[in-house]
Amino acid sequence: MHADTLILGGGAAGFFAAIRIAERRPGGRVTILERGRSVLEKVRISGGGRCNVTHACWEPKELVKFYPRGGRELLGPFHKFACGDTMGWFADRGVELKIEEDGRIFPVSDDSRTIVDCLWGEARRLGIGVVTGTRVTRILAPAPRRPDAAPSWTVEAGDQRFSADTLVVTTGSNPAVWKLLAELGHTIVPPVPSLFALNIKDARLAGLAGISLPWAAVRATGDGLSAEGPLLVTHRGLSGPAILRLSAWGARHLHPRGYAFEVAVNWLARRTTDVFEELARARDDRSRQQMSTRSPVELPARLWQSLVRAAEIPEDQQWAQLSNAQLRRLAEELTDGRYRVTGKATNKDEFTTAGGVDLREVDFRHFRSKHYPTLYLAGEVLDIDAITGGFNFQAAWTGGWLIGEAMDAREAD
Repeated sequence: MHADTLILGGGAAGFFAAIRIAERRPGGRVTILERGRSVLEKVRISGGGRCNVTHACWEPKELVKFYPRGGRELLGPFHKFACGDTMGWFADRGVELKIEEDGRIFPVSDDSRTIVDCLWGEARRLGIGVVTGTRVTRILAPAPRRPDAAPSWTVEAGDQRFSADTLVVTTGSNPAVWKLLAELGHTIVPPVPSLFALNIKDARLAGLAGISLPWAAVRATGDGLSAEGPLLVTHRGLSGPAILRLSAWGARHLHPRGYAFEVAVNWLARRTTDVFEELARARDDRSRQQMSTRSPVELPARLWQSLVRAAEIPEDQQWAQLSNAQLRRLAEELTDGRYRVTGKATNKDEFTTAGGVDLREVDFRHFRSKHYPTLYLAGEVLDIDAITGGFNFQAAWTGGWLIGEAMDAREAD
């Protein structure tokens, strides 16, 4: 089977590239090969089945700050196609999107099938071929240019054999495809987990699963890694955007340590001195009240009581009876509590992976391989990853779009 363009991977980047290529080259044959039984699975399950399409971040210089790896390389591409362009693309095709308070963007339907159906509909309209259940086992690069033969890619999947003038790889974090790309000469940055929760066994967290803080600060002590955002206590330890951000930026640093380290938690995201002063004022204002009854700072009652115990303050003690030393211990528990991390969460809690094709080997004007002029790569097959919030999808949309734009640029070359 021969195609003008063959796309490996039926995910967000693959479909977006296919659609733009087909629009740019009417009449050309574009075929998507997907190893699974269905396509766009990550789109379907993302955001709890709602699909976090992108994020309300309109400035490329701000947008790239959400990418622990790939931010510098994506700056130029985001000037050509970014979050607003994504919203416009779907709006032009009848998909209404909404911006939630935290900046995440979802379809108004709150159903990922709206996005899946849109992409599928465009693929059908443009005559894009989709072949599922094709696990690629071999990729043969084109022969050197000869006057009597045009270069062609050959892809083998079991007993099936495909050829194409242009090859696009958007297979995500697929070790088998990374191995094939390495055989073609590309350098693969070893993958490590990113975006994971932390396992912590600590009496201060016992029985507090489900408690969340709207904003907290966390840091890995001695490592210079820190992050802020909502924080969630789980049955196993800590999670939430603050922890996921910390894990994303610390993915490569924490992996060789077996995810055993100490994390400092500032439950209030405030300075210790300021919290101490507020506790001292509470001592004056609430002198006859039992201090464990109600927190003077914005903190869930059960967490407040746990941290009071951790500061070695009897629960029945009145505010007037507190010494400065006790207030200082409590202020430190509130703003600089130290917790021993014993590992990361299990695989089912990992949303993405750091690693993939070395970014130095890609021309990001069109996501083109520097080794082969007719090979393109986009999505998580590259060493690009972001925190949660629609940013990984945005990198996929941008990469797919610019690959499609490259069809005209290559002819100009």
